[in-house]
Amino acid sequence: MSKNENSKNAQRREFLGALATGAASLGMASLLAPLNMEASPLFKSNSNDDPDAWFNKIKGKHRVVFDATEPKEVLTFAWPRVYLLTNAATGTPEKDCSVVVVLRHNTIPYALNDAMWEKYKLGEMFKINAPGSTTPATKHPFYKPAPGTFKFPGVGEVHIGLNELQDSGVMFCACNVALTVYSAAAAGSSGDPAAVYKEWSSNLLPGVQLVPSGVWGVGRAQEHGCAYIAAG
Repeated sequence: MSKNENSKNAQRREFLGALATGAASLGMASLLAPLNMEASPLFKSNSNDDPDAWFNKIKGKHRVVFDATEPKEVLTFAWPRVYLLTNAATGTPEKDCSVVVVLRHNTIPYALNDAMWEKYKLGEMFKINAPGSTTPATKHPFYKPAPGTFKFPGVGEVHIGLNELQDSGVMFCACNVALTVYSAAAAGSSGDPAAVYKEWSSNLLPGVQLVPSGVWGVGRAQEHGCAYIAAG
């Protein structure tokens, strides 16, 4: 088995272990009940937007979807910018590119605003540090970053804030399954999972589309002609 396959298997075991831990503390039924697609309104989300219609915005000549499953430092946000910059350098402007980023699994906090990061200690929960620090982030590290926050050797300052990417036409969507599971885990044994889910889904960042699941979103983007790229 290759080193890459071992790493992927380790990540799967870590995720399943996290679910098992959450199930033990919350009770298996209470943790998994929101995933009953037919019975639970949570799975369908409380958004009035039609996620299928949202994907009709994909119209560029060059189309890609970045599948973001793990918060690997800056990569979730750096790759979309690199894609746009290198297309521009080879003669294709931003307006002719369609870029979709699917926030799913452990990148779900990137879909939430600063208030949720602070209240639920999302930096600590998801092991996401503040830029240039070993301290867990207390606010969204990639939303409206201060000028000069992200600089790279040989390149200089790069605008990889989520809002900056949106200004360049990048489309972000968030996995409702991840939002459901992790909001239930954040609620804990003494909280109300439905209330926390409602709070999280009401505090998505502007322009971030909630979709039934991240894998659903990746599939829809590919159906609209997007080439698949793992953002990690």
